Amino acid sequence: MNNPIASVSSFLWKALSSSYNPLLAQMVVTRRCNLSCGYCNEYDDFSPPVSTELLLAQVDHLAALKTAAITCTGGEPLLHPDLEQIIARTRSHGIIATMISNGYRLNVKRIKQLNDCGLQEMQISIDNLKQDHVSMKSLDHVESKLELLAKHAEFKININSVLGVTDDRTEDVMVVARKAKDFGFFHTVGVLHDESGTLKPLSDKQFEAYKQCGDLSGSLTHKLNYKLYQKNLIFGKPNDWKCRAGARYLYICEDGLVHWCSQQRGYPGIPLLKYTKADIKREFHTEKGCAPLCTLSCVHQMSMFDELKRKQDISDPTPALSSGISGIPVAIE
Repeated sequence: MNNPIASVSSFLWKALSSSYNPLLAQMVVTRRCNLSCGYCNEYDDFSPPVSTELLLAQVDHLAALKTAAITCTGGEPLLHPDLEQIIARTRSHGIIATMISNGYRLNVKRIKQLNDCGLQEMQISIDNLKQDHVSMKSLDHVESKLELLAKHAEFKININSVLGVTDDRTEDVMVVARKAKDFGFFHTVGVLHDESGTLKPLSDKQFEAYKQCGDLSGSLTHKLNYKLYQKNLIFGKPNDWKCRAGARYLYICEDGLVHWCSQQRGYPGIPLLKYTKADIKREFHTEKGCAPLCTLSCVHQMSMFDELKRKQDISDPTPALSSGISGIPVAIE
């Protein structure tokens, strides 16, 4: 069911043949999470899963918009009882299907179900060796799950770790990177950002670990992120780029509304099922005041295909959102 070459070819065709179609839609399937990490602002412990009927309709609409890839996210997507049905619908449209998880609820049966429905990639977040008040996504709780994935998964596995919390936890990221390599998984490094998506600069020790992780993993994504935006931000320098959020990248919240990203909720705030090509064109040409210090790798990656194309001649309609930088570290990418 999974043909990597065909998927890459389809993605590149959609990226290069038009500027007015989404390349990646991150779709919240449930806001509920089984963990409670101190930095995260994208979860709760009580919300019901988004209705399967709505999610399937959203997938169909994203297909009509010629979306290249859909990522199921949360919360914790594995808490949704019909996750595999949603992924299967995504693949039925020829759309790349990926998900983000903490991995805690994986078992052999669930991994095989994810194989069968056509999942193509899973990102698992592991931030430390043991749980603490900042992050509960620890290696000691999921290492056995990684063993199961190495043995049974037919989809790509990427382990993502975060730097920028404290120097004390820097070595943890190195251990996780080595473990990912041992299992034959990819490994990427994110940097801590605040609730507006703005970078918390790295210390010298953290930056050295960042470089070593890149050498260990050999990940093209890690190298791409560094060249696209992390190189400047790590040293406190802004980036000059055109953010195409709302066009090339869509964040669809648990209420079915389209937002620029998880850290800039509130605009445009249009239900996905009413989102049109006209909305995509408008957001493609809209300047984002939060862009210079943004650390959201997925948005940078999806925007890079159009960097040399048309200017953004529509002013940022959300000055309150873009300037409301609190400096409170609450999320990572």
